Amino acid sequence: MTAFTTLPLKPALLTSIETLGYTDMTPVQAQSLPPMLDGRDVIAQAQTGSGKTAAFGLSLLQSLDVDTIRLQALVLCPTRELADQVSKAIRKLAANIPNVKLLTLCGGMPLGPQLASLTHDPHIVVGTPGRVQEHLKRESLHGGGIKVLVLDEADRMLDMGFTEAIDDIIGRIAKHHQTLLFSATYPDEIRAVSKRVQKHPVEVTVDAPADEKPAIEQRFHEVEPAQKLDALAQLLGGAHAADAKRNQALVFCNMRREVDAVAQELDRRGFSALALHGDMEQRDRDEVLVRFANRSCAVLVATDVAARGLDIVALPLVVSYDIAHDPETHTHRIGRTGRAGQTGLAITLCTPRERPKAANIEELNGTPLPWRPLKVAPSRGKTLHLAPMKTLVIDAGRQDKLRPGDILGALTGDAGLDAKDIGKIDVFATRAYVAISRALANKALERLRAGKIKGRNFRVRALS
Repeated sequence: MTAFTTLPLKPALLTSIETLGYTDMTPVQAQSLPPMLDGRDVIAQAQTGSGKTAAFGLSLLQSLDVDTIRLQALVLCPTRELADQVSKAIRKLAANIPNVKLLTLCGGMPLGPQLASLTHDPHIVVGTPGRVQEHLKRESLHGGGIKVLVLDEADRMLDMGFTEAIDDIIGRIAKHHQTLLFSATYPDEIRAVSKRVQKHPVEVTVDAPADEKPAIEQRFHEVEPAQKLDALAQLLGGAHAADAKRNQALVFCNMRREVDAVAQELDRRGFSALALHGDMEQRDRDEVLVRFANRSCAVLVATDVAARGLDIVALPLVVSYDIAHDPETHTHRIGRTGRAGQTGLAITLCTPRERPKAANIEELNGTPLPWRPLKVAPSRGKTLHLAPMKTLVIDAGRQDKLRPGDILGALTGDAGLDAKDIGKIDVFATRAYVAISRALANKALERLRAGKIKGRNFRVRALS
């Protein structure tokens, strides 16, 4: 264990670290922070939840000169959801540094408000490649003062076709800058990007010690294509799911159209199931992520790229409806369960045609795959598998000075709910979401509509 206090960090950053309850560095932080603080380029292989965001966040804040009003650090992320997470994490680390201006610039959002915010240069921008490239081309964003460029989850950005956009962005920013590249996997394409954009990078690869690796049980089932939906419903609703004490499951499909079809069929069979993929409107994607995170959705069916915006610690079950195209992606999928000391179950459905992909996973692991027979029973109609919570939407948010405490106060006050029946509260710019125990959701809705929040009347509705 290595303490953060051993690093030459600004006192304000050490205060933020202490406030957030961090004491010792994670392995990726311990290995990457010293060279990053020295100004070296770094390429790091790091999974979700490894502490990489705090690592590069501390590094770029350490080099930040708040008195110089110009863009000094740029973080590129594959999705808006991840960009939002990264922005929140950096803001928390910067809490004790006065006057830091950070902007999140992502596609799927109106351009006008972003242009207005860019009237004065920010210190830090976190965004998706397409929108950042657009602002650089418009010259609404000025990259000449950038000292640090971070490519977060670079493998997914390449999968999404952002290679040309990233190269164009690098050509439009300061020639001499530090480049920090973080990726969950190390395919040849990532190494090629590193060679092109980095100078003598320090390589960091962190594998958890054997006694700290997640307690994940894997099961592989061979099924015929025509049986896959029946098999999935059986696994989600039957004894296999009970083995994992399931209350939620994340199901991966390779294609967006498959995501929609599987989610619709699960919904027809009585599951609280939602779809998540890149073809959806941004607001719809936000709502799906909120509902899964606050436990008012039992099953989320998603593509690999879309699921990158998901941050659920206690996720007991992951199912690969389709085998991942490459074994590294499979490893990343199953790493979504069994986190933070929890046990997890990862189930993979494999058709005979997908056997070569399974063989690739076996080769990467170096051990035989845990195949299990599965007797698939035909569907027996609709059986309800509802999520424990239901989400209410309040058409007000940060712009209305609404805070989670205001919503909690209204629900436990005039609405008469017990705090234990109120789940996660998420407040966005113009709307807020609150999870309520399903049995009490209608009562809460009626009380909120009849009463007031912070002395004001707001429109409240339930998400079906």
